[in-house]
Amino acid sequence: MRVPRMITVTLAGLVVLAPVAACSSNEPAAGSNPQAEAPEPDPTPTEEPTHPFTGLPGSARRAVLAAKIENTSAGKPQLGLKSADIVYVEQVEAGLTRLMAIFSSKFPPQIGPVRSARISDMHIVPQFGKPAFAYSGAQTKMLPIIAQSSLFDVSDSRAPGAYFRQPGRYAPYNLFANTKQLLAQAPKASKAKDIGFTFGDAPEGGVPRKTFSVKYPSARFTFAWSEAAGKWLIWQDGKKDMAAEGGQLGAPTIVVQYTKTERSEFHDKNQSYTPLVHSTGKGSAIVLRDGQAFKARWSRETEEDGTVFTTAAGEPMNFAPGQVWVVLTSRKPIIP
Repeated sequence: MRVPRMITVTLAGLVVLAPVAACSSNEPAAGSNPQAEAPEPDPTPTEEPTHPFTGLPGSARRAVLAAKIENTSAGKPQLGLKSADIVYVEQVEAGLTRLMAIFSSKFPPQIGPVRSARISDMHIVPQFGKPAFAYSGAQTKMLPIIAQSSLFDVSDSRAPGAYFRQPGRYAPYNLFANTKQLLAQAPKASKAKDIGFTFGDAPEGGVPRKTFSVKYPSARFTFAWSEAAGKWLIWQDGKKDMAAEGGQLGAPTIVVQYTKTERSEFHDKNQSYTPLVHSTGKGSAIVLRDGQAFKARWSRETEEDGTVFTTAAGEPMNFAPGQVWVVLTSRKPIIP
């Protein structure tokens, strides 16, 4: 009789367990009407912030460093220009040119040759707030103007430890600087902000160009479009403009900004007067990008404002993302 009793107990256990198993089912219980879970919406994609000087991705806003760089054959090849966000070309005495390089999105370890400041610089830098300004000397009459200008002076006289003489070059074309040490001397330098540049697709109305030349009284630039490089390669005075780091200098966007150039009150020891390049006001420009030339207009109300570039129709004149060269020049070469 023990066997039947054990079977009965086992079957009873199955009867008891069956309802428990049924209750653990994922099916809804009778009489209930649960709502189906709604799928979570996909997050709205957000555009990555771009740098106001280059239009390239990057949300960091670092300090601005402006540096005066030699631009004659005696000072070539220059070091650090390939890393600049913006390069300004300015006319100086005797119809020659000098560069002012603007760094913020990235800093090369060293830059140079660093040369003296000019009065036109003091009218360009205020749009960057109060940047660090690296240079080597200036005319005595100009020193009070520099002292009152919107900048942090990190010249070789104010930050001598940041500068060094490069072996293999001769003075004054052998003065170079360490950017990290320059910025350490200007901890409160303004960070990058909007200066009027817009980046994006090219507008309509461009004219295909393989080359474009700009002449100064004693210098000549030729910009040649390279589809392979995706930029305008630079020649100066008939020679490739090479970088000390290697490769030819060039940029995706070249802005030829036509300005009024007149004689300033300053001159060098040879009585060659320093040009004053007017970078405020309004005027015309040619913007080179994507192998095309676009007619444009520029306007800058005050020195604290950035420069706005528009198409002939008044729409924003978009630049190609990347380094920008701004060539400040006159329609006709002139020595004021």
